[in-house]
Amino acid sequence: MAGKHEASPEEAEQIRRKKKKKMEIKEQQKIVKEAEALENKENNNKNANNNEEWYEKEKDYQNQIALLQKKYDEVDDKYKRELAEFDNYKKRSDKERDFLYGSVKADVFTALLPTIDDLEKAIITETQDEKYKDGIKMILNQFRNVLMANGVEEIKAEPGDKFDPQYHEAVSLVQDPNFGEKEIKEVYRKGYKIGMKILRHSMVVVAN
Repeated sequence: MAGKHEASPEEAEQIRRKKKKKMEIKEQQKIVKEAEALENKENNNKNANNNEEWYEKEKDYQNQIALLQKKYDEVDDKYKRELAEFDNYKKRSDKERDFLYGSVKADVFTALLPTIDDLEKAIITETQDEKYKDGIKMILNQFRNVLMANGVEEIKAEPGDKFDPQYHEAVSLVQDPNFGEKEIKEVYRKGYKIGMKILRHSMVVVAN
């Protein structure tokens, strides 16, 4: 049986070099793995930092949006309140102006009523001068047209109508079997109104 072959110096050197090469390759692989691990760690840290930076920017952005929205809401609320106040002021002004205009208008026409009363009395007064009476009628009609054009109406009051204190003023009370209870017997003076406003009550004699 032949003995174990002993490697020659050249073969031993080759074996040593192969082992060394393997060790160098393993060391290189180890270094590469460590480098990759380090790079991954750095990337992860970088990503984490980037995520944190993005989160902070996003948070700041949302805070700015919330602040702007708050300012917008404050301005919008102030605008709406001022608009409502102006609208109320305008309504009050319009109402006051209408009231003042209506009051002045009512005062003017109320001041004309005695003149109309006199013209109506002049018409029923007996006279031989027909031209005079026609002239009075013409003037009276002009007054009546002016009243009608401005919404002034006579208050309805005729003998037999029911007395209504809202529109009529009783100057006397009489007993008369020809009339019912609280019926108008006679119209002493005409009354007038403009819309729902009474310019002057009708002065009447009330029966029973």
